[in-house]
Amino acid sequence: MARNVSGEFPGWHGTTILAVRRGGRVVVAGDGQVSLGQTVIKGTARKVRRLAPGGAEVVAGFAGSTADAFTLLERLEKKLEAAPGQLQRAAVELAKDWRTDKYLQKLEAMLIVTDGRDLYVITGAGDVLEPEHDVTAIGSGGMFALAAARGLMESDLDAEAIARRAMAIAADICVYTNGNLTVESIG
Repeated sequence: MARNVSGEFPGWHGTTILAVRRGGRVVVAGDGQVSLGQTVIKGTARKVRRLAPGGAEVVAGFAGSTADAFTLLERLEKKLEAAPGQLQRAAVELAKDWRTDKYLQKLEAMLIVTDGRDLYVITGAGDVLEPEHDVTAIGSGGMFALAAARGLMESDLDAEAIARRAMAIAADICVYTNGNLTVESIG
């Protein structure tokens, strides 16, 4: 694999994850592009997943390193098994571990998680953020998708239509985002 001028491997880019809550439903959408430097490595990655720890459904989307995100999703599932039906508690416990555990501190990813009622962004800085305006986004195209979705919240569109339109706008603007979507809804 080629190294860049500084001798380091070029960075992985390419994720836009968006969550929209409306009408008792939460929709999480993620694009499928993974890029290495200026090269698209894969266009059909699945960055939004359904988890079912202990029978309770949770939808999670991730941005960042895939292996790191899967490690965090496994930890989240264990936290949810220990506290069934308590997404907030599980998210806070995961964020605490992520912030204090020397192994987890090195993980480079962010998560959006929802059980259909609660919606959170979890970061390695120890943050468990509940979005305002019922919309949140992460990843390289996240701010484009967030802005588009916020504007579309004033329309009569349902959560899925808002998510799909906002993701299309982000894909038109962000070179690290494509239109191959994975969309999961809950609630």
